[in-house]
Amino acid sequence: MIACTRMPLFRMTRLSTKGRVLAIDHGEVRLGLALSDELGMIASGVGTIPNNDDTLRVIVGMVAERDVRRVVVGLPLQLSGDEGDSARRARAFADALRQQLAIPIDLVDERFTSSLATQAIRDMGVGRKKRREKAKVDEIAAIILLQGVLDSGR
Repeated sequence: MIACTRMPLFRMTRLSTKGRVLAIDHGEVRLGLALSDELGMIASGVGTIPNNDDTLRVIVGMVAERDVRRVVVGLPLQLSGDEGDSARRARAFADALRQQLAIPIDLVDERFTSSLATQAIRDMGVGRKKRREKAKVDEIAAIILLQGVLDSGR
């Protein structure tokens, strides 16, 4: 007869979570938003918000409400890598967020995210009229930006 000792087959340990990441595709008119899952693996769109006097308050509220641990703001560099007016506005927005939030706020090169978003919408078979909806393009651009960050481990 074989003596059997009780040993657990596996030990339950708490999974280490990275926490949610919020991506922002900053634009003059609106911001496209995407949020990761708690493990920091999958990006999902959460819509757009207008770029107005309430924008910072809305973002700060979303960060608290959804337990966001990091924010990435798209930096729309020119093809040459230089910063134009849009990049300067995105950088100023990130600086304003840093004043409001005690979590990392990172700027990430977002060249081509809007064109990739437009192509993705076209590939989904969305009609020309719907493709012109800039809000959807901005949201998908934020998803593409965030998924790239998540996939690269940055």
